[in-house]
Amino acid sequence: MKRRVYDTEHEHFRATVAAYVDKEVAPHWERWDEQGLVDRCAWTAAGDLGLIGIAVPEEHGGGGVPDFRYRMVVMEELCRVGANSLNAGISVQDDLVVPYLVDLGSHEQRTSWLPRLCAGTAIGSLALTEPGAGSDLRGIRTVARRDGDGWILNGSKIFITNGILADVVVVLARIEPASDTGGYGLFVVPADRAGFHRGRKLDKLGLRGNDTAELIFDNLVLTDADVLGTAGRGLAHVMERLPRERMSIAATSVAASAAALGWTRRYCFERSAFGQPIGDFQATRFTLAELETDLDAATSLLDRAVILLNAGELTAVDAAKAKYWITDLHQRVVDRCLQLHGGYGYMREYPIARSFADARIQPIYGGTNEIMKDIIGRHIAAEAHNGIGGSR
Repeated sequence: MKRRVYDTEHEHFRATVAAYVDKEVAPHWERWDEQGLVDRCAWTAAGDLGLIGIAVPEEHGGGGVPDFRYRMVVMEELCRVGANSLNAGISVQDDLVVPYLVDLGSHEQRTSWLPRLCAGTAIGSLALTEPGAGSDLRGIRTVARRDGDGWILNGSKIFITNGILADVVVVLARIEPASDTGGYGLFVVPADRAGFHRGRKLDKLGLRGNDTAELIFDNLVLTDADVLGTAGRGLAHVMERLPRERMSIAATSVAASAAALGWTRRYCFERSAFGQPIGDFQATRFTLAELETDLDAATSLLDRAVILLNAGELTAVDAAKAKYWITDLHQRVVDRCLQLHGGYGYMREYPIARSFADARIQPIYGGTNEIMKDIIGRHIAAEAHNGIGGSR
């Protein structure tokens, strides 16, 4: 399906991304999955081509183009070859860490980190989740305590994407004592700071090439220069940026679903049974027809949300709808595509098998889909109680 959401400039950019993917990524992603780590040279090659930090102002080393459609092109090309682990890592860098620094960072924080993050010479991660606090971030126990003119950080985080390779981590912590503006803070923590420790590289079902880790902070000394945004408003800062994160997840699910369907369409007309391509059996054609139609619907929902995001009009409810529905559809698409591959679909040498495992995280992170439904449902209830809504 030709996407009306894209202009000629996006397709020119796609050619650059596709060339990078074919040369620097496609020959290596299976090895990265086996070793559980993406080579740093893939990051620096992406940085050299301007594929990271597209929205970052030019004075800080970025592309200066705050148009999320360019990020979608990068996702689509990485997913096209099954490089879902690298896509996850770059998405955390470009859609989570970098926007925090652009929006909230001091001049020193921006000039210190953004040029390196855009160049791919530094890798960033966002540390929110803890062993006892995932979707409910108010339950975190990592604490930054006032100590003279600075802070002492103690605690641990889990499921941190890019955790092993990260050079800088944006950390959410409780602050003690709480300030007038609230009880949570965000901190920019360099990975070479004394008291920063990496725990296990976690053994995951999918996205095996991405280095997801535990992080530990043991009497780590911070200064006020390490505070990101306003001390006390850390949780509010996170909530304000969750819609973009959820759009990144939804866009990945569309890209990965399209890739899975593309591989499956080709397989169905290359593989024969009972004297004809399996794609010529009515049952197969019906399945392909359903999947293609479902994907068209998901793409339309995503494209509408992206237009709102670019215009600064995307609400938390809009983002929750896109994230929940598209990532749930992603599960159905890869499941049925794997089924059409038959026994070969169960073999990890086929990209559909790895894509099936990679897809399972999509309804979980960025806020589970149960949380997304609660956000939407609370909005519906609020409108009903206020006499708003009704027919659309």
